Amino acid sequence: MRALGRWRRPHAVPPARLSARDLVREALAGVLQRPARSTLTTLGTVVGVATFVAVLGLTATTGAQISKRFTVLAATEVTVEDVAADAELEGPPFTPDAVSRALAIDGVDQAGVYWFAGTRPVSRLPLADSAGLDAYPVVAASPGAVLAMRPILAAGRLYDEFHDGNRQHVAVLGQAVAQRLGITRLDTRPAVFVDGVPLTVIGIIADAQRHGELLLSVTVPRATAEDLWGPPASGDPMRMIVETRLGAAQVVAAQLAVALRPDAAHRLRVTAPPDPRSLQEGVAADLSALFLLLAGICLVIGAVGIANTTLVAVLERVPEIGLRRCLGARSRHVAAQFLTESALLGTLGGLAGTALGATAVVTVAALREWTAVLEPWTVLPAPALGTLTGIVAGLYPALRASRIPPIQALQR
Repeated sequence: MRALGRWRRPHAVPPARLSARDLVREALAGVLQRPARSTLTTLGTVVGVATFVAVLGLTATTGAQISKRFTVLAATEVTVEDVAADAELEGPPFTPDAVSRALAIDGVDQAGVYWFAGTRPVSRLPLADSAGLDAYPVVAASPGAVLAMRPILAAGRLYDEFHDGNRQHVAVLGQAVAQRLGITRLDTRPAVFVDGVPLTVIGIIADAQRHGELLLSVTVPRATAEDLWGPPASGDPMRMIVETRLGAAQVVAAQLAVALRPDAAHRLRVTAPPDPRSLQEGVAADLSALFLLLAGICLVIGAVGIANTTLVAVLERVPEIGLRRCLGARSRHVAAQFLTESALLGTLGGLAGTALGATAVVTVAALREWTAVLEPWTVLPAPALGTLTGIVAGLYPALRASRIPPIQALQR
């Protein structure tokens, strides 16, 4: 027995190994095997990641513009209105010198009172019977109130202190009212009859940055309205609009009530503009939520596309899977290969989407003459979002590929 030598146990077969380098190489070969299909598969991820980057980038870029818009318009407007009818304080809430009192406050650019003088029949001809005529809102406003509303004229001019002080029968029409009445030019001095009273049209308002109801109204001087229709009714109280310089609204609002009615400051309610920063953040949050939802939908579509393509690839490569298993590949190796392929598709889509989204932000900023803002925390993790989408999409196909029996795979 010794001559035959000592019996030795044969060496065990080492377990199969799959290095990360080989895994990436095999996955890349699988993706490039059908480049057209791989390109179409990544489109959903490209759109989703591009939308994600573009939305966050454009939100940051337009943040300053939103703040500027609100600062110029909303943050410079202060309104005053009567909130209580005190039995001991009869009469209108604003004294005849209320406008001059408001203008005396440092930081006030324009100020004026206005009220809704009712909906009245308006026509081009003096008709005895007003039945059947179109009725339009009539706004009684002092010249300062009209200027504070920032109107943009399509034709003519606005009335001034001379018209108001002399109770001139003039009117300014909103463009919609002028079109309905057939007034397109003012060189012929057209007139309209409001409740049968002739008013010369001296201006047509094309737009108003504040109080857009001017476009649908007939605006007349305050004194003229009081002379024709009396003071405002209890249901349509008189209000004051004040336009301030930038940054002075809060200070002006704190002084207005006492300056206008030192004897009854509690009767007036002063509404100061909200903080423009909170408005900016609110608008930006709403826009971000809306478009990020759209980006999420695109990513879900991209994940479905990747999952579908990977599953089809698994079904097409069943013989290859069986051959790999027979040569020693384990189930986890097969799963890792297909999972890496789907992750690679997602990563390629994420890279392309990041580049596309950043390009969109820079292009829009350049066209609008803005300063492009791309935060690093927005751009750098974006490709990883595509990778994550690919991994999630490839989980089921990879798990299905790993469970295919080798003998059954070779029989196909």
